[in-house]
Amino acid sequence: MSAQETYDEIGEAFEGFKALPLAQYVEAPSFLGLVGDVKGKKVIDLACGTGFYSRELKRRGAADVFGVDISGEMIAAATGIEKADPLGVRYQVGDVADLSLADERFDVATAVMLLNYAETVEGFEHLCRKVHQSLKSGGEFFMLHQKPDYDFTGPSPRAYGFLTELTGERLGTGPRVRVTALLEGAPISFTSGLARREVFETCLAKAGFSEITWVPTEVSPAGIAAYGADFWADYRANPCFEMLHCRA
Repeated sequence: MSAQETYDEIGEAFEGFKALPLAQYVEAPSFLGLVGDVKGKKVIDLACGTGFYSRELKRRGAADVFGVDISGEMIAAATGIEKADPLGVRYQVGDVADLSLADERFDVATAVMLLNYAETVEGFEHLCRKVHQSLKSGGEFFMLHQKPDYDFTGPSPRAYGFLTELTGERLGTGPRVRVTALLEGAPISFTSGLARREVFETCLAKAGFSEITWVPTEVSPAGIAAYGADFWADYRANPCFEMLHCRA
């Protein structure tokens, strides 16, 4: 099943991911903290899903936010949320690999779980080039992906609402993995690649990016307050997410 078909099936249920402990108290605060101040900036949110980050960045003062996702069902859900609570976010169905923006360029590009859907190194580099083309000179690209050297034999993120497992298949970029969101009553699984660290670094550099920096995720103070420090020991011992920041 293609990524588009997978996410079309998930549709609006994707919103439930952000209520799971790992997303609510690690992923979202870490990623938004990395992106930082977007006041007055033009932002393109790639693989935006149902628009969670698109909306958050607009609320934080971005002048313009444009969300793009390959799934029509995801964009339909995002558009429905925008109609119910208008923020001025624009959305479009589209494959980042075919992205064409005419002369429009952005100050910031964000992507959560985008690049690992490239199954070859060539496809990975192509996606990086498409992102680079969307940015103004000096623009910033922020990413969050599964940690390339995540230890599948180590402590599991199950307690935090997710499972991540090797499928036994290999792609040109690295192993294929299955991630399951343990939504109450209806777990949802999807597969993607787990690209090697050097694939990220080499392809981003070839696409024209510089200052490529890996940034760890952190458990937020709110997560400690909600569950206690001991609850997060397994995640801290074996974090499954890592972030990147680079400049066009």
